[in-house]
Order: sequence, then C-alpha cells, then structure tokens
Amino acid sequence: MSINSTLATWTGKSAYWFLHTFRGGGSSLPGKLALKLDPTILKHLAKNYDVIVITGTNGKTLTTALTVKVLREQYPDILTNPSGSNMKQGIVTTFLRAPKTHQKPLAVLEVDEANVIMVTKYITPKAFVFTNIFRDQMDRYGEIYTTYQKILDGVALAPEATIIANGDLPLFNAQQLPNPILYYGFDYQADHDQQAPANTDGLLCPRCQHILRYHSRTYSNMGKYYCPHCGFERPQLTYKLNALTEMTPTSSDFEINGQAMHLNIGGQYNIYNALAAYAVGRFMDVTPAKIAHALSDNDEQVFGRQETFHVGEKDVTLILVKNPVGLNQVLQTISTDDRPFSFAALLNANYADGIDTSWIWDGDFEKLPSLNIPAYISGGERYRDITFRLKVAGVPEDQLTVIPDLTNMTAAIQKLPTKQVYVVATYTAMLQLRKQLASQGIIDGGMA
Repeated sequence: MSINSTLATWTGKSAYWFLHTFRGGGSSLPGKLALKLDPTILKHLAKNYDVIVITGTNGKTLTTALTVKVLREQYPDILTNPSGSNMKQGIVTTFLRAPKTHQKPLAVLEVDEANVIMVTKYITPKAFVFTNIFRDQMDRYGEIYTTYQKILDGVALAPEATIIANGDLPLFNAQQLPNPILYYGFDYQADHDQQAPANTDGLLCPRCQHILRYHSRTYSNMGKYYCPHCGFERPQLTYKLNALTEMTPTSSDFEINGQAMHLNIGGQYNIYNALAAYAVGRFMDVTPAKIAHALSDNDEQVFGRQETFHVGEKDVTLILVKNPVGLNQVLQTISTDDRPFSFAALLNANYADGIDTSWIWDGDFEKLPSLNIPAYISGGERYRDITFRLKVAGVPEDQLTVIPDLTNMTAAIQKLPTKQVYVVATYTAMLQLRKQLASQGIIDGGMA
C-alpha cells in the first residue's frame, strides 16, 4: 500500500468516525476527502471483496436492501451502502467504514448509473444487477439510450462478470454482450396481444425501430414484448414470477419459480425489486426457502421508500418520486388503499433531484381527483410548479394547502382530516422533510 493510500485511508476513516459519532452522518464526505488524497483509493479498499453492483433508474435502494437481506441468510458479513449514497465518494465511504474480517468479504453496492464506470475502473464485480432504465433527470442522463450506454461503458471493463437483468425491459436485450447474462421477469399472465400507450418511452424495437407489441405487459414498456417486423423478442427468463396472488398498498403475495413469497411492501414495481433480489440470491446459491424467509421478514424501514412514521395521530407514508414512470406506479399503488387518505406532493429541483421538472407533466396526477381525497398539500422549493400542476389535474383549490417552507409541514400534516397521509417527494425534499422530522424526534436522524 502506498503512502498516499495509507494517508487517504486514515483521513477518510477519521472523518467518518467524527461525522458519524458527533453529527449522525458521514455517508459521503469521508470518501470525498480520501479521493482527494488518492484518486485510486477504491482499488486498495475493495481489493479483497466479491462485489455485486446494483444499478438502474428506479428501485436501486430497495433492491439493494432486499438483496442484502436475502444474502444474509447465508453470508453474515455483507458490506453495503444503505443510505443510497451511490456515487463514487459514497461508495468509497462505504469501504472506509467496513469492519475488519478474516473471511472473504462480500459487498452489495447500489451504484448510480453514471458512476458504474468510476467503480469498475478499480473494482471487478462478481455480478451486475440491472433494474430498469426510464427517462430520468434529463439534465444528467439524457434519453434512456444514453443512460444505458453509461452503464455499459462501465460493464465493458468487467466482461466476465455476470449480468442479472430485468428481462421484461427491451433495452436490456438490445445489444450482444460478452458477459454471461441471467434474466428475470413476470410470466404469470395469459398471452393477449397488445400495444403500450403511445406516450410510453422505449416503444420502438431497438434493432429495427418498428413499434413493439406485447403478449403481456406490466407497466411502461416492460413485459413479454416482441417485434412483428424483425422477430426481436423477450429472452428466456431464468427467474420468473409465475403467480401474483394479492397486492395491497402495504404488501404483496406472489410466486417465483413456484416458491410462494410474501413481501411487506406494496406496489408492483417493488415486486420487481424482490424478483431481482431473488435472482441474486439464487445466483449466490441461497435456497428458495431461505429467500422466501428473508423477504417475508423484511419489516425494517428503507430510507424514504414507503417509509412510515407517526406525526401526532397521523400515519404518514413517505415515498420518493423522481420520474413519471415511478410516480405513476406510486399513484397506482396508493389508489388501491380502501381507507380515506390525504395526499402531499413536495417538489425540489436541485442537482440530486434533476434540475428539469418538466417530468411532472407526464405524471398521471389526473388520477387523484377520482380517488375522493379530501385534502392535499403542495410544497418544496418548486411549490409553485407542483401547485399549478395539481390545479391543472383538477385538484380543487379549496382542498389544497400550499406549504412553501417545509419547516411547517408537520403542523400542516396534523391538521389534515384523515388518519392516513401519503407524501410523495423528490430526493432533496425528502431529505429536508426527514431533517425536520428528526429535529422533532419523530424519526431518527442521519443517513448512514
């Protein structure tokens, strides 16, 4: 180990100890300091690890959490970045805080799409997990094809690593890669020829540009797709969801490869996350029964992903949203709640959120007035934009409270007429709300 590496490691570990002990944080800055002293520090820190990289647009954080839960059934010592600090400095911090172990350690890392190559320059992963690619943060990523290419640029540095990919997404089958590939997906519906809605991204065959058709479809452009022009079609699935028994806003029951599963998290999009975790578990030789136990036992809160807490007498569910596909899935999920509920939307436009907020116009907010929601809140740094969007969607002005300053959110929530409250928020708005909740002792503070 070089002098630079030694100094960088000591500095990063010291910074993490101080920030974690006295500030309740330290998920990013220690790694940033270490990288300043040694830009190649990750190569040293991760050299003895088997690494699984989880990347994609939506679902990275929950997929990572579920995958860690599954793998701990068989591998007790797993390093991960549970706070969602998924850029290079956050990943370096993850390794800086790792305890010493005499076993071959395993790391399961959530990695931002544009940061995959920054990781694979110094680490050769055992496997990559691809969740999905949707239009997201246009200012950072561009269209879905450029986003996927950012991932592939990183994968190219690890051609022997196994790819575990969502087989229902056409883009993940678009290019021939040297890597071994395992696909997972939904396969529980009878074939019924159909087309996705005209405003859906990724509708064209990636090989001949003809409009794709589907034997079955889950949401967006995902499903059992095929091209009637060139024969391009969904690949053979290794891991299949073959039965979907029940979905509620807070849980799901289904089968994967014949094994019954229960997940204490609602939403079809979260079943995809569980399916990815199952696929990684089987890849790592965890038995289906152990995987089922891990998923059904998943009761801990996941940072900002259907995180629930109490504000006075209100039951509040906080859900991160950042693009129209994810938003629409959240709206679909909460629409199945048979209890009366109120709804809040918090919009920021910082770098971590995506500066371009035009995506809110592709979200199906028009669904909300049909749900007989008695009260709404709009807020965040871009409160004018989200307020106007809700009004255009048909939300009555006399039912809408505008909260420009999130320090007033808890008071506003306690005035709502329903016990159940759903709050959808972009990333930094979620952080700001959590900070307020932590300062009031409603939740624990910190990110890591």
